[in-house]
Amino acid sequence: MTAFALRDGELFAERVSLAAIAERHGTPCYVYSRASLEGAWRSLDSALAGLPHLVCYAVKANSTLAVLDVFARLGGGFDIVSGGELARVVAAGGDPRRTVFSGVGKSAAEMRAALEADILCFNVESEGELERLDGLARATGRRAPVSLRVNPDVDPKTHPYISTGLKESKFGIPYADAPALYRRAAAMPGIAIRGIDMHIGSQITELGPYREAASKLLGLVDRLAADGLLLEHVDVGGGLGVRYRDEVPVPVADYAALLRELFSGRREKLVLEPGRWLVANAGVLLTRVEYLKRGPGKRFAIVDAAMNDLIRPALYDAWHAVEPVRPRGDVAERWDLVGPVCESADFLALDRALALAPGDLLAIRSAGAYAMAMSSNYNTRPRAAEVMVDGDRAHVVRRRESVDELFASETPLPR
Repeated sequence: MTAFALRDGELFAERVSLAAIAERHGTPCYVYSRASLEGAWRSLDSALAGLPHLVCYAVKANSTLAVLDVFARLGGGFDIVSGGELARVVAAGGDPRRTVFSGVGKSAAEMRAALEADILCFNVESEGELERLDGLARATGRRAPVSLRVNPDVDPKTHPYISTGLKESKFGIPYADAPALYRRAAAMPGIAIRGIDMHIGSQITELGPYREAASKLLGLVDRLAADGLLLEHVDVGGGLGVRYRDEVPVPVADYAALLRELFSGRREKLVLEPGRWLVANAGVLLTRVEYLKRGPGKRFAIVDAAMNDLIRPALYDAWHAVEPVRPRGDVAERWDLVGPVCESADFLALDRALALAPGDLLAIRSAGAYAMAMSSNYNTRPRAAEVMVDGDRAHVVRRRESVDELFASETPLPR
């Protein structure tokens, strides 16, 4: 059952009115459901019960401290891609020893911070990164725990911007090069080999690419074992898709069944990096209609949210459902929902059938992933407030920024 549903003609988050949240905290405003976050995590974790595994939430999907706190309390691990994300995990009560560090461009400072925090593993993505990490670890008297992120050259059949497992991608180490680099890593005094990693893309709605990529990865694990190099874990990444419009996501039971089949009888621990699948449909973006503008060929609903708040439609041509918080009984018309930002790409939804009037409150669905995390201050717009609903309570987990804060760190030139 969805955490966002109509009650007596009004949209609620769990047992809290979205209209009441907007009235108290203003718009634009992100609203998350704790029950939805916990339910998604538990459904995946329980589906893998009995199979040694660690669910590492991909922080980049939504790095808000309250979201991280929910997963940390459940005993989850984390997948980070920056030193800033590591700091967020620690601030939210997450365990660095259950944290893997991905990303192609880790700086020396980020590596030092992660070594000091005693993270579970670095997912190394190039020979140069391995060499830098070895030197930094030796300089501090440590051995850096390492997995190599291997690029299996498998097409995930998703948007090209979020396909990461093809040979032309910047991510990972070419499959054919991995055995030699593992042998080299094994000889480095500052490196402790722990596992192997892959991530082929995001918003994947078919099991075929997972099976192909994971099978290739496990074949490589067996080749390494035959050469005497035993790995402790296999990280199959994330990327499981969700429903935004008419997609048919992979049922979690089917995904778990595939992993059970592939890992049955194996000695290595399974690590997963879900992000979008855990958070996307646990959030909505509330926005209010400012003006209705009828042109010769278009009708525009100008709302107070914009591409700086939710960039996915402009960046990926992404589709998000739009629902009035208090639906009208009027005849619907076709509207483009656009924001105040001075860009033609500033749209949140196109050609939607809605009955609207100025002042109406709208909920943009599936806004829990890659939404607030990708927001900006373009046009000197303060970022939105965030609210977490927990049953019949609503907690402000990020207050709205003020304009003064946006340039508090800046200084004009001397007179």
